Amino acid sequence: MIILAIDTSGVDCSACLYDSLTDAVLGNVTENIGKGHAELLMGIIDSALNQASLTLQNVERIAVTIGPGSFTGIRVGVAAARGFALSLGVEAVGITTLETLAAHYHLQNPGLPVAVGLDAKRDETYLQTFGADGSPLSDAALLSLDEAKAALAGFAGTVIGSAAPLLAGGETGSGPDRFAIATVARVAAQKPQGMPKPAPLYLRGPDAKPQAGFALERRPVA
Repeated sequence: MIILAIDTSGVDCSACLYDSLTDAVLGNVTENIGKGHAELLMGIIDSALNQASLTLQNVERIAVTIGPGSFTGIRVGVAAARGFALSLGVEAVGITTLETLAAHYHLQNPGLPVAVGLDAKRDETYLQTFGADGSPLSDAALLSLDEAKAALAGFAGTVIGSAAPLLAGGETGSGPDRFAIATVARVAAQKPQGMPKPAPLYLRGPDAKPQAGFALERRPVA
């Protein structure tokens, strides 16, 4: 199965073409851009397709990171994935950044439990724990650092991610969290048919607020 995986959830804008039958990455393009995913994503997808000598008509599944991460970036990626799936008549699956980082860890450390903590700023973390077989032991959650430390009390695995130093008592996180886009494709290849359509996993609302003095007064509809 040929999978197109895209990631716009963080500082990177990435796309890859992956053949699940041969475990081969056919095309892989990643640019560390910080912001501006909407402007660059289509060009990056085209570059990955050219590397793979494929067209969109060869794609049999779309994979996209759904967060947690950049509010705007996640919206861009999910909208693109759902649009491609609709136009191509294929399935799109959402992969969280937390399960992607856990899967990457398990590639190098099979058979070990792991907790993934992403620095959410404001003394908070996005946290999820995974068992030795990679299955989730908890739901993804936004927790204060104290709540996360309590949740991990007695956890017998390794803590990874940008919040790991904070959860160990440090003053700063190790972000940004980055991962190989091919890992997203490999995780997507293991998902069964009939998955729900990708939807953003924000866990927290956007930081942007209306500017004072510019909000329009709501009036009843005539």
